[in-house]
Amino acid sequence: MAWEPIRKQPQPGKPYNLTDYDQAVREFSWDQARAALDGLPGGRGVNICHEAVDRHAAGPRAAVTALRCIARDGTVTDLSYADLRAQTNRFANVLRSLGVAKGDRVFSLLGRVPALYIAALGTLKNTSVFSPLFPAFGPEPIRERLSLGDAKVLVTSPQLYERRIAPIRDSLPGLEHVLVAGEPEDQKTTGLAEALAASSDEFDIPPTDPEDMALLHFTSGTTGTPKGAVHVHEAVVAHHATAAFALDLRPDDVFWCTADPGWVTGTSYGIIAPLTHGLTLVTDAAEFEARRWYQILADQRVTVWYTAPTAIRMLMRYGPELPASYDLSALRFIASVGEALNPEAVVWGQRTLGRPIHDNWWQTETGAIMISNFASMEIRPGSMGRPLPGITAGLLKRGEDGRAMVTGGQVTEITAPDTEGELALRPGWPSMFRGYLHDDERYAEAFADGWYLSGDVARRDRDGYYWFVARADDVIKSAGHLVGPFEVESVLMEHPAVAEAGVIGKPDPVAGELVKAFVSLKPGREPTDDLRLELIGFARQRLGAVAPKEIDFDQHLPHTQSGKVMRRVLKARELGLAAGDVSTMGESA
Repeated sequence: MAWEPIRKQPQPGKPYNLTDYDQAVREFSWDQARAALDGLPGGRGVNICHEAVDRHAAGPRAAVTALRCIARDGTVTDLSYADLRAQTNRFANVLRSLGVAKGDRVFSLLGRVPALYIAALGTLKNTSVFSPLFPAFGPEPIRERLSLGDAKVLVTSPQLYERRIAPIRDSLPGLEHVLVAGEPEDQKTTGLAEALAASSDEFDIPPTDPEDMALLHFTSGTTGTPKGAVHVHEAVVAHHATAAFALDLRPDDVFWCTADPGWVTGTSYGIIAPLTHGLTLVTDAAEFEARRWYQILADQRVTVWYTAPTAIRMLMRYGPELPASYDLSALRFIASVGEALNPEAVVWGQRTLGRPIHDNWWQTETGAIMISNFASMEIRPGSMGRPLPGITAGLLKRGEDGRAMVTGGQVTEITAPDTEGELALRPGWPSMFRGYLHDDERYAEAFADGWYLSGDVARRDRDGYYWFVARADDVIKSAGHLVGPFEVESVLMEHPAVAEAGVIGKPDPVAGELVKAFVSLKPGREPTDDLRLELIGFARQRLGAVAPKEIDFDQHLPHTQSGKVMRRVLKARELGLAAGDVSTMGESA
């Protein structure tokens, strides 16, 4: 079906941060964005922790709650900007006492507890490099990343140390120190609380070059080892600016990003970006539970909420009655990230929560939001939106493998509207990754002819809105058609029985590939043969020849921890093949 655009919402009180898109694009410069931040005193460079914490702690926002951590049992711990400055100073001094220097890698393996945020920011304050890990990782993915990342320090919990680290500790000779947030049960670990208590709460941030390495985020490819994307301290310029434009953040907000910091969103927008705006950041240590999430939105008076498509689709299963029983009147802006957001979910937000859900697009490599649906502009359900000021996006002509055609080092840009191509960006924004750690060849392959190649296939309409089609390696080639799985999944989700769908290409001797769908049903719907035929007919009416020929029911579709349906895992299962790197798989939203 054709989805009607959702007009911009009236903004109570203050105007939007971005009111005139065309004017903002014309007038914006990254130098202007740099000037909006402090820089270290005395012209000593740019440090992420100074911009996120110390500059607020030294001013009128010192007593404002910076971090509100909700424990699994509901206990709330508040840290003001002044508190956070003192605690991150202590952590930086702990690192100093251990001989941890500029550029040394400090990893975290923690749930969303205060120690995680103190460690992240304290590491950056010390000009060491912070690298977060998912607490759901098993020992081997952890060992692999600690080894690839040259880990010198790990911050973890007693439980995670015993289950995940102790079995592999002897295989990590470079891991010199393990700080445990709790009672240490191993002589090879150090109690974090005791170390913090014994350290000074005064610390002078050393000179920090904007190009100094700050963050190391691992991203899994379809095959092979994880890639460590390197980001620098100047990334904070993009974190701050994009949060203002794409999330409409301002200092009086209460902001909740549901992403775990083990994923790039949970660091860029779950720690750094919101704190640079001097607002109150809410975190929750528990996993997804619909009533708990609505209760947090209501009790904490959350104004801006940034979450994942998987979480939204899970909330959609409960119908409108559940959210109607909570006071969500403080909520003024909702955004989604992780994978393309289905049109049905965008409209559900407007219909059920009173606010549409604004999709946006970016990657681990970009470090910050690149394309967004802005608060002041109409939403076209299913679209990623338009590029942010300071970002130049384009589409490149593709070859048969779905990737941009590079001939003699050159590519061909597509200018015609509604034509699919590989989404590419002109380098130069501050949060652009500076390399894959220890892998210059893979880094070089991500660029061609002055473009960063995203590996995503998209199209652009006549008004400059971008529409996600598929990952290049997910595109299905069926009987002469190139089929984007996302379009098929979105159509299936329009059926009232369907909660979520994953679509793959299944090898076929005649068509090349058949379109096959795996469908999760909403509560109360049964997986019957009649329903399967109904869904196939439903899709055929809307999609014609590219509709799925086969549908299987699956109430447990595989997801990454960031919420993406893992189509390659579905395909591997279908074909009886190895699934490749599945270390990021998880059930959480």
